[in-house]
Amino acid sequence: MIEFSAAHIAALTNGTLSATLDPNTSVDVAKIVTDSRDAVPGSMYVAKAGENSDGHDFIGAALAAGAVAVLAERQVASDDAGTPFPAVIVADAVLAMGVLAAEVLRRIRAHSPVSVIGITGSAGKTTTKDLLSGILSPQGETVAPVGSYNGEVGVPLTVFRAVESTRYLIIEMGATKMGQISYLSSMVRPDLGVVLCVGSAHAGEFGSIDNIAVAKGELVESLAPAGRALLNFDDQRVRAMAQRSTAPITYFSSADAAVAEETTEGGQDFLQARNVQTNADGQPEFDLIFPGSTQPWQVRSKLLGLHHVTNLLAAASAAHALGIGPADIVSSLNVQKAASRYRMERTDRSDGVSIINDAYNANPESMRAALRTLAELGGSGARRTWAVLGEMLELGNDSVLEHDAVGRVAVRLNISRLLVVGTGARAMHVGAVMEGSWGNESMFFDDADAAYQVLEAELEPGDIVLVKSSNGSGLRFLGDRIALPSGNGPTEISDITTGERTDQP
Repeated sequence: MIEFSAAHIAALTNGTLSATLDPNTSVDVAKIVTDSRDAVPGSMYVAKAGENSDGHDFIGAALAAGAVAVLAERQVASDDAGTPFPAVIVADAVLAMGVLAAEVLRRIRAHSPVSVIGITGSAGKTTTKDLLSGILSPQGETVAPVGSYNGEVGVPLTVFRAVESTRYLIIEMGATKMGQISYLSSMVRPDLGVVLCVGSAHAGEFGSIDNIAVAKGELVESLAPAGRALLNFDDQRVRAMAQRSTAPITYFSSADAAVAEETTEGGQDFLQARNVQTNADGQPEFDLIFPGSTQPWQVRSKLLGLHHVTNLLAAASAAHALGIGPADIVSSLNVQKAASRYRMERTDRSDGVSIINDAYNANPESMRAALRTLAELGGSGARRTWAVLGEMLELGNDSVLEHDAVGRVAVRLNISRLLVVGTGARAMHVGAVMEGSWGNESMFFDDADAAYQVLEAELEPGDIVLVKSSNGSGLRFLGDRIALPSGNGPTEISDITTGERTDQP
């Protein structure tokens, strides 16, 4: 347990104490919360502005639940007489969280060795984090993000769960603007930096995919020469980031052996997947070659989709860089299932219908990957395939073109039925029709309820349904709804875990 006094928190954050907060009040950093509903006795509640509400409105509720102090941006009265709530008042509560997180890590590093692993990329961060955590946990005390905590709030909340005996700290790093990953890196000072891919997610905010590459590369720029950058060789923009790092490089790749040999001769470590394929259940299988070795290790993953090969390689390369042996790495990869909700999460209903709920994140690249997996599972028509697709958010000026292209891909892959949900995704339906969809092969719905009615009425035993959209489009809830059909009795649900809350004030 790592504790700060209220006075120390104020000193670290350039804050001031309200008259009602005892400077000696002790706060366990593991009990710092940003949602008043998570407050427990002894906790500190961070009052910050949210997308839909202001955390200062919930201070009373947090204190009633047992919080002993508040980190706030303004003084709030607790009664009509103007008595202030017990608080540390700071200029910016989120930045103050970052300062506290940096101090937590300073204490841990002063106490004992800890390895901090930063992971970024346009897709795959959470799956890679889960895989790496699964490998490292048996080797030493490991802390990894809950769900997809990867921003200015989520990263400190992850750090606050670490203690002086923590051996491995895994940090997801997302970005919606330039400098964000640099800021997160300055907070946690990663020893290893993993970059998975550069895609068009958030292109509307960054302006171009090249700008996204600049932002993701901030992670490798932050590494000290004693650290190591772990880069996806198969993504040209990620591979180019090697020029931006003073740390040594390890590439991971499914490129052919000749490319690996040439790169290795150039002085770079190379971790490679060979003989990559998927089995009848759509799960990736390959031979894994570690740097400096020619011995193949058989990876037979329980994840769903060929695109997970990149995530499996990234987790293996990070674990290898930390000194974990090949046998331990491979044995862990071969038993791990999806550990976070709505990431190619498969549910096999008792009536023979299979649901793949991949509706936490979506961009053009991940849409295509998910559709290819659906087509493979369909077995060239052996099973009827349904793609229930919603809007991909934050694509900027290319949004209509990108949605149109996804609809055309669904037709080219011979997906049996395409159900497009929401006005923002309508171009998928238009693209499918223009590509040659006829009759009711492609249908458009204004809302998820209308799509549900068709699914409820027309799904048959043996059908496979992919549900995919950006998180903000909400189709994950439709996926949950059709996973448990009324009147069909018990179901067998695989790869489902509890997700993090997304309604924090």
